Amino acid sequence: MPEYRPQRSLTRVQLRTFIACFLGWTLDAFDFFILTWCLDSVAQTFHVSTVTVTDSLFWTLCMRPVGALLFGILAERYGRKPILILNIVCFTLFELSSAFSPNFTVFLVTRALFGIGMGGEWGVGAALAFETLPAEGRGFFSGILQEGYVLGNLLAGAMYGLAYAFVFPHIQGAAYLTNWRALFVLGTLPSLVVIWLLAGCKESPVWLERKARVKEISAPLLERMKGYLRYLPNFVVLILMMSAFMSLSHGTQDLYPTFLKHDMGLSKTTASWVGVIANLGGLTGGVCCGALSERFGRRKMIVFAALLAIPMIPLWEWSHTAVMLAVGGFLMQFMVQGAWGVVPVHLNELSPAPVRAVFPGLAYQLGNLTTSYNGHIQASLAASLYFGHLRPVLAWTVVLMGSAVALTAGLGREAKGADLSTV
Repeated sequence: MPEYRPQRSLTRVQLRTFIACFLGWTLDAFDFFILTWCLDSVAQTFHVSTVTVTDSLFWTLCMRPVGALLFGILAERYGRKPILILNIVCFTLFELSSAFSPNFTVFLVTRALFGIGMGGEWGVGAALAFETLPAEGRGFFSGILQEGYVLGNLLAGAMYGLAYAFVFPHIQGAAYLTNWRALFVLGTLPSLVVIWLLAGCKESPVWLERKARVKEISAPLLERMKGYLRYLPNFVVLILMMSAFMSLSHGTQDLYPTFLKHDMGLSKTTASWVGVIANLGGLTGGVCCGALSERFGRRKMIVFAALLAIPMIPLWEWSHTAVMLAVGGFLMQFMVQGAWGVVPVHLNELSPAPVRAVFPGLAYQLGNLTTSYNGHIQASLAASLYFGHLRPVLAWTVVLMGSAVALTAGLGREAKGADLSTV
């Protein structure tokens, strides 16, 4: 029997839709992680501490549930495709406005607004993708889709390193053309490609069928909100799981560039390439574990990958050369993002059709909300307990949150192979 290759089973429409959703999530992540690489530069520009600048990460993360709920409800009413396009336009404009913030207060406001736009993309994009794709190989596609986030982080690190190595040294003296502001402006340009791709996509066939058969789509907002309450118990369980996932992911990513530059003394360019290699590990892990979840199940792959992140801590943090730090980063993110690669399909399979644009994205982003102050807490603990050194804080984050991901996923439901074409 010939080996099944899910990527070859897609029609042109399905492939274009998947690529558009993947790139939308990549761009979303790129715009977020550009800031994590520029925390020290933003602090210098606005004359505040690095710990204070982490408040901008907090406001972005805590506003994401607002976007998930807002754009999710709109997607249930008006369709996945037009709302996803609107969503991408919104977070692109807010990212661009961040680049021209005259002071730190305005910068915080623009990052909060960016968080609303960022919060809507994952849920609506995942619903459009999985309602369009065939059931076969769903785990494989899940791994690729989620790793758009890792690819965004990778591209952010690469652009940061290239800009500081080859561009900024030659254009000194123009405040709005150098440093982090220029990176924020450049980060908005790829959105034009994503919007063009989405414009040529078709609406979710599941949503179109529901629109023709179910009056719930056109029901008043309050009535629809009341209908969502019947899914509350399962929803709470997923929020707990996503809170652990978010703490593990952001806990190993957001302050890692700062760790490399300040704790390990790496140059900005070297640190950026260590980050790129680490994210290549995440990209590989997400695709591999997502595909393997088709054989071994969603929960087992999540538990396996999350627990294997813990033994990677010594190589990830206690290595003494950039090469070995890169190897440790590759292996750590292989495990962390390997667990994450199962998340899109797992959440969508657990979600009833009437709330598929709202349920996964809102659970995902409420997990973000509960952990939105983690970056500030990590930086504060390092400053107060470890003389500013991040190494012990990052290590404990992996131990505690890797265990929490394994526990919450392992005790949850399995819905592998659920029919996502039903209305």
